[in-house]
Amino acid sequence: MHPFLRYTVILLGGVLIAAGTNFFLVPYKILDGGIIGIALIINYMTGTKIGLAIIVCSLPIFLLAWVKERDIFYNSILGLVISSIMIELLGPLQFYFLYYIELGSISSAIIGGFLMGSGLGLMLRFKASTGGTDLLAKFMKRYVPLNVGVIIFLTDILIIGAGGLLISKETFFHSVLTIFSGGVATGLCTMENKPHSTWK
Repeated sequence: MHPFLRYTVILLGGVLIAAGTNFFLVPYKILDGGIIGIALIINYMTGTKIGLAIIVCSLPIFLLAWVKERDIFYNSILGLVISSIMIELLGPLQFYFLYYIELGSISSAIIGGFLMGSGLGLMLRFKASTGGTDLLAKFMKRYVPLNVGVIIFLTDILIIGAGGLLISKETFFHSVLTIFSGGVATGLCTMENKPHSTWK
């Protein structure tokens, strides 16, 4: 895999995640799963910058990855940094986007989730990710007899459930749509092309 292509795809993934976050989720206080969801809760409640909150919340997990799984650390740190930076860079453009394009909360939840899921899916397809709860789930799999996907799903539900309690019931409902839409997009981006079987 050519390094330039890989870095370009990771950058594109970061832009999609940032666009989904700033233009579709934040205006309606909608959450995503994982570390981004935690960072959004912190932002909605305290005003802390989302990109900064993502990096700070990810530090313990990445420290664990550095000690236990160095390869996973290297594959994830770039995606984390780029997506966090792009979220901050696109943040000021939110006003201009909303000035020209106004969607309802349900449409925003679905489109935002799809964009973020596509960004993550592209990163995963090129052996990168934003780390976060994906990394945590891989470590927990060693001690908990559950599938990694189930662990991530349960973690996401806990995060948006906390957001629903701390912010509003609408936040929980819209965030469920976001996670579902994001999951579909990630699945489509990471789908493997299987060769067609032939009859002999």
